[in-house]
Amino acid sequence: MNDMVQDLPGSAGTRKIASWMTMLLAAVVLAACGGGAGTAGNPDGGNALACDPSDAGTFEECGTVMVALTDANGDFLNYTVDVLSLTLETANGRVIETLPRSTRINFSDYVDLTELVTVATIPPGTYVAGTIKLDYSDAEVIVEADGASKTAVVKNDSGATLAQTELKIQLSNRDRLIVMRGRPAFLQLDFDLSASHTVDIAPTPAEAVSEQFILAEVAPVDEKDIRVRGPLVSVNIDEMSYTVAIRPFHDRDGDFGRVKVHVTNETDFEVNEVNLAGVDGLRALSDAGPGTPTVAKGTLDVAERKFTADLVLAGSSVPGIERDAVIGNVIKRDGNFLTIRGATIVPSDRRVHFHDDVVVEVGPDTKVFKDGARGIDIGIDAISIGQRVTIRGNQPTPSTDSLAPQILFDATQGAVRMHVTHVSGIVNTVVPGETEITLHAIDRRRAEIFDFSGTGTSALEDADPDAYTIATGNLVLADFANGKPIVARGFPTAFGMAPPDFSGRTVIDYTDVRSALGVGWGVEGTAMPFSRIDEEGLVLKNQNEDIDQRHYIKQGPVLIDLTALDSDTTILPRETGRLAFYIKSVDSIRMYSDFADFAIDLGDSLTGGDHARSMHARGKYDAAENTFTAYKIGVHLLEPQ
Repeated sequence: MNDMVQDLPGSAGTRKIASWMTMLLAAVVLAACGGGAGTAGNPDGGNALACDPSDAGTFEECGTVMVALTDANGDFLNYTVDVLSLTLETANGRVIETLPRSTRINFSDYVDLTELVTVATIPPGTYVAGTIKLDYSDAEVIVEADGASKTAVVKNDSGATLAQTELKIQLSNRDRLIVMRGRPAFLQLDFDLSASHTVDIAPTPAEAVSEQFILAEVAPVDEKDIRVRGPLVSVNIDEMSYTVAIRPFHDRDGDFGRVKVHVTNETDFEVNEVNLAGVDGLRALSDAGPGTPTVAKGTLDVAERKFTADLVLAGSSVPGIERDAVIGNVIKRDGNFLTIRGATIVPSDRRVHFHDDVVVEVGPDTKVFKDGARGIDIGIDAISIGQRVTIRGNQPTPSTDSLAPQILFDATQGAVRMHVTHVSGIVNTVVPGETEITLHAIDRRRAEIFDFSGTGTSALEDADPDAYTIATGNLVLADFANGKPIVARGFPTAFGMAPPDFSGRTVIDYTDVRSALGVGWGVEGTAMPFSRIDEEGLVLKNQNEDIDQRHYIKQGPVLIDLTALDSDTTILPRETGRLAFYIKSVDSIRMYSDFADFAIDLGDSLTGGDHARSMHARGKYDAAENTFTAYKIGVHLLEPQ
């Protein structure tokens, strides 16, 4: 992962932040509209003056917007900053704040899920732009260097350490946010860390040059699980739902709005460390009473603005409630001692922080839960190497030094929850029901850091990264997948029981592996980044003399050098699904949902004297045709001096 960060310089980073910002703006606007984007009424504010969220007499005239945050795959182990403000601007110039107060966010947590940040009450109107402010003065940023964690400082392209940043996003004229009262709107922000930063791990601390890219989308491009946190407000057994007061991330106070969480008979509950399901779980939640901490993970029906939970944790089952918690991956096991690498520590009485290694002691009284394994009796032997876990227990000697020597954590009377884990690598062989791969990474951490001793039924059967076996069951891989990238989601086999080494719930072979393309053209950029720009697509000049160290396509764990290809790479917008295109300038981003509009702006800007500093795209790569089909494309332009 770090290789990609290093090879994709600052322009990618900027694009990511811009894209995140745009999505955030869109979300806020949509929610405020109540009726959602595309509603015909109130184009320029209409009842805006009649709406005062603090006035009970006009409250019903307001709209609401659900704002969520996610991140594309990146190379940071921890990227925690404070979000100071998120404002929206109407077509007639009115500026509205959507956050009740600042909140501290670890963006690296949101590669595989989306967090609901706020449900803001705002005046109806047409929202055309937004501004986000980030504060880096107390940032905690950690990268990986040769398998170990290393603190990083975030700087701008002039070399100055970032303090506060402000980025304005102009929404597409095809997707301006129209807020009306009636029903919640939805906006998702995507902060692409890898696209937004160029990382140099050589100095101490490491240096991450930021070119902030944040994408804002009314309807998300990527479908991910959504997480909702906050204290319980009420339970409705008949409706099979409950309501929480949102407190995003690990905030311990504040009120970021209300949201209703729907459940089904298949929803798993863990309430005060008791496993339940469906209505039984809902009754236990009701018995726990208002104010009970909750965390829910599930899916959002964007059209209906309806969130349905697959898993609900409540009471003492919530990390950091009553007991300390550690979140990370098991890299080593010695008897009942587990070494957790890249751990997030959630203390019960202090601020959340990162720590490189935490040694956890478990025992026969440790409770073990497993995502999706309701009603199954699980013991500590199930916890093996690579497993992603949340462990609740006690940190006897608190430490907030993220790179201090490993610290100890006592979970002998605590609990462990095993989460779905991601492995990636290159296919060696495929046989019915099983595939063997060369393992590259587990949850984006390099395979070299994991000690697989003891995973097998004997030492000879211990998992081997060069011949790592995945049980695929009825999942089918392409017959010609050998030598191609693969990503699997599932669980490592119980400790001491391999082979196989891993049981895949989902397996994605190279035909569907998402790819990222990143190119940089140096500090001064280039006047001719493409040999063709039209409404059909872009043709990248792979041999451009201005290309810098960023010139790769990352396909799963594989890096493809663009400058080593035999022909120029064609970049096409995909034909179906939501699309997002954006152009970044010094302190703002212009968003487009239509590729032709984006291509016209890009072509006119380059013809007018702008230089391309960098570009980043996400989609799928066809190596045989040297064609990259993208659902996101961003370009950073430098204006003439």
